[in-house]
Amino acid sequence: MIWPARDRKSNDGAAGRARAAAYVRMSTEHQQYSTENQREVIGAFAKLRNLDIVRIYADEGKSGLRLDGREGLKALLRDVESGRADYDFVLVYDVSRWGRFQDPDESASYEIRCKQGGVRVLYCAEQFENDGSPVSSIIKSLKRSMAGEYSRELSVKVHAGQTRLIKIGYRQGGAAGYGLRRAVVDPSGGVTELAAGKHKFAQTDRVILRPGPAQEVDTVREIYRAFVEEGRAESEIAHALNASGARTDRGAVWTRGTVHQILINEKYAGHNVWNRVSYKLKQERVRNPPAEWVRKDNAFEPIVDQILFDAARQMILARSYRLSDSDMLDALRRALGEHGYLSGIVIDETPDCPSSSAFRGRFGSLLRTYSLIGYRPDGDYRYVEINRRLREMHPEIVRKAKEAMAAAGASVEGDAEPGLLWINAEFKASLVLCRCRATPGGGLRWIVRLDHALRPDLTVAVRMEPDAQAIRDYYLLPAWGMGETMLRIGEQNERGLEAFRFDDLEMLAFMGRRAPLRGASYG
Repeated sequence: MIWPARDRKSNDGAAGRARAAAYVRMSTEHQQYSTENQREVIGAFAKLRNLDIVRIYADEGKSGLRLDGREGLKALLRDVESGRADYDFVLVYDVSRWGRFQDPDESASYEIRCKQGGVRVLYCAEQFENDGSPVSSIIKSLKRSMAGEYSRELSVKVHAGQTRLIKIGYRQGGAAGYGLRRAVVDPSGGVTELAAGKHKFAQTDRVILRPGPAQEVDTVREIYRAFVEEGRAESEIAHALNASGARTDRGAVWTRGTVHQILINEKYAGHNVWNRVSYKLKQERVRNPPAEWVRKDNAFEPIVDQILFDAARQMILARSYRLSDSDMLDALRRALGEHGYLSGIVIDETPDCPSSSAFRGRFGSLLRTYSLIGYRPDGDYRYVEINRRLREMHPEIVRKAKEAMAAAGASVEGDAEPGLLWINAEFKASLVLCRCRATPGGGLRWIVRLDHALRPDLTVAVRMEPDAQAIRDYYLLPAWGMGETMLRIGEQNERGLEAFRFDDLEMLAFMGRRAPLRGASYG
C-alpha cells in the first residue's frame, strides 16, 4: 500500500506533529499477521513520538535476502532520493526489516540512502535510539550480521530437514510428472491423492508419489519398451504418440525432449532423488555433482522395472560415449547454426544431437560446454520456447472457452481479430495468454497486455504456469476501470484485483448464459 504523495512542506496533520512514512515487510505468505503486527507497533511508536504516518510502503511475502522483487522498498528509495518524499522520518519495525542480507553493508546502505535524502530512519521495536551514536552504530552492525547469520542457519536447518525426509522416502516439491500422481500421507497413515496444483493440507502431512491413471502408466511402459526393445529414437516415439492422439499430463504435444525426460528420470523406477540443483539463500542456481545428490532407492512403487530403466540409461549414455568430444561439440555447433541460440530445451529437441544431460555429464555444465564452442548466451532464451508453446495452446483455449459458453446456452462467434469472441451479439471478450516470468528475487509475475484497440468489453487473462504447459487460473477483467494498457499480476494481489480471479471458465460461461423469461405482466 502506498498513499498518494503530498507536498512535503505542507502539514495536514495536527499542529506541531511531524510527518513520517512506514516500511513493513514479511518474508512469506504464511506470516499472514506479520505486517499487521508491525503496523500496530509502528503506530504506537508514532503516537508516542507525536508523528503523523502519511504513507505506508509494504512488501508482503517478500524474502529479505535480495532487493529484487521488493517494489515497496524500491518505491521508498525512489521517493526519498528524487525529493518527492513528503515526510521527514521513516519508521521501520526493526533492523532486520531492511533485509537479512549476507553482506551486512547492503542493509546499512538503504538507511544511508534515506539519510542522504534528508529522511531519518527510526526503529520502533529496537531497544536503542538510532541517533548516530557509536553505541547505536555498533548495535546496528551486530544486528545486521545476526540477521544474515539467521538466514544461513535457517537454510542449513531446512536443508537438513528436507534431506531427512527424502531419505525416509517423502517427496520434496515439484510436479509429479506424466504417469505419476502426488499423494498426501497424514500423521495417522491415511493417504489422499492431491490434484494438480494443490498443496498438502497441513504442515505435518507428507507427500509421496504413486502410479497415476492406468492409461498413462501403460504409455510410460510403452515408451521404455519402444526405446529399449525396438530401438526407436525419442523423436520417433514422440511422433507415434502424437499420431495416436495422446497428450502429456499438461495437455501438450509430445516432443523429443519430453520423451527423453521420462527415459532418464529415476522416479519412474521408484527412486527418490533430490538436490540435483541448489538455490540457497536466493543466490545463483547451482547444478550439483551426483555425489551431493540426496536419494532414497525404492521409495515409491515403480512404474518400470529397474532392469528396463538401467538399459534405457545405458543406451542414452552409450550415444555420447560413442562420440568423441569434438564430435559432440560439432553437433552442438550445428544446433547453434540451425536455431541461432542454445538452451537445454533447444538441445533436447534437436535431432541427431546428444541430449543436454549428455553435455553436462561430459563437460560439467552447459555454460562450460557453450564456452568450448565460443558461444556466450546474451540472456535467458527460454522465453522463445515458452512463447512457441503459448501460440500453440491459444487456439485450443479459445475453443474450450467457446464450448463452455455454448454449453451454458450462449451464442459465441469468433471475431475477425484472433482471440476476440462475440458473445450473444451483446458483448466482446478478448482472450489473452499471460506468460509467467520469474523475478530476480524468486517471485513470479504475469503481465496482462490490455489491447484497447480491439475495444473488448471483457479481457480474459489466462495465467500460465512457469513452464507454460498448464493453466494456473483466469482473471476476468472488465473494460471499465482498466485504463492501463499493461497490468502486472503477482502471486499475491490486492483484494480488488483478486475479486476478478477464477479457477476455471465457469464464471465466463455463466455470464454468457441465456435465461428464459418465465412470463410477463401487463399493466
